[in-house]
Amino acid sequence: MSINPQQFAAANKAAVDSLLSVANTALASAERIANLNFDTARSLLEETSSSAKALLGAKDVQEAISIQASISKPNVDKVVSYSKSVYEISAQTQEQLTKMVEAQFGDFQKNVSSMLEKAAKSAPAGSDVAVAAVQSAIAAANSAFDNMRKTAQQVTEMAQSNIAATTSATTKAVKKATSK
Repeated sequence: MSINPQQFAAANKAAVDSLLSVANTALASAERIANLNFDTARSLLEETSSSAKALLGAKDVQEAISIQASISKPNVDKVVSYSKSVYEISAQTQEQLTKMVEAQFGDFQKNVSSMLEKAAKSAPAGSDVAVAAVQSAIAAANSAFDNMRKTAQQVTEMAQSNIAATTSATTKAVKKATSK
């Protein structure tokens, strides 16, 4: 069995398209994080300036302490919000990349199965054992990939749950500390 030039060109084009999709997804994610960082830095600079002016305008120590306490809670909320935004961008990027890998693996499975069927039809007599061994290896690889995908999904769900719990606990602790 041989690969004709059209099949080779199509395979190369598919590989390049796949790499471009991954690169575009990564660049889009980097752009979103860069914009988030820029917006956060701008906001932080404005708030720091405003807070410094308020602290400098305090008439006594008690007023300065009160101003400082009122500044702390919103800053913690912003840190939590920033962390959550970074996580969401990362999770969305991971999800997109996972879908791309799964699609590529699905295409790969179809192509290998097709080539194996063609090879089995043109194989010499007595090669049934070799064909069966290859089919068994492909089935094992498919099973391993499926297990890996399920495990990655479980880890992602656990991370999302942990981040939600941590965010909630941090926010509650700050509210409790600032209400005293």
